[in-house]
Amino acid sequence: MDQSTPSPRMALFAVLGTLVYLGLAVLGWGGLAAFFAHPARTAVAAITVALTAASLFSGGNISPGEREDRGNRWVLAAFTVLGLLGAYVPAWTDRTELWTLDGDTVRWLGVALFALGGALRLWPVFVLGRRFSGLVAIQPGHELVTTGIYGVIRHPSYLGLLVGALGWGLAFRSGIGMILALLNLLPLLARIRAEERLLADQFGAEYEAYRGRTWRLVPGLY
Repeated sequence: MDQSTPSPRMALFAVLGTLVYLGLAVLGWGGLAAFFAHPARTAVAAITVALTAASLFSGGNISPGEREDRGNRWVLAAFTVLGLLGAYVPAWTDRTELWTLDGDTVRWLGVALFALGGALRLWPVFVLGRRFSGLVAIQPGHELVTTGIYGVIRHPSYLGLLVGALGWGLAFRSGIGMILALLNLLPLLARIRAEERLLADQFGAEYEAYRGRTWRLVPGLY
């Protein structure tokens, strides 16, 4: 199958996931009319749909490939739980005014960060194509990419996930949403360690040299 052609399985998974995610947010805000009453919430919903549509043509997959670190699969469950909570709770706290930040400036900052994080999340997937898997795995024909954004940070897609999650929380003015977003760091760091072990084992000195000149997530920090 061509990289630009979405697989029916991935398309179904992506669409259902988006419907559940947005459905929980709408439920948290008390219904469609209430949710879409503010343009910032309408914007994050539109961005979510647009990102999902774009992801269908990225070539990413959930294949175990030729080698997989199966011990890291628990991370997917952790991301799922945090994702479901992150979809519902910020919207609910926004509606109930529980530990919220004031002002529409916060909302629109959140919208901007959500869009930026989503783009950063998808960009590397388009770069890697079929080599990008939802599992920690070495894919057939796997090659080490060290140029472009990968020449600066080793896990740009994971940085995008964090930025997007923080943006989602801010779009709902939710302090609890910000905490939920930061909790993603726990499984994310475990995922990074597992992925780097596998890549170091696969590519040896080439990967060690690459790791020595780049940052994991944030240049100059980590």
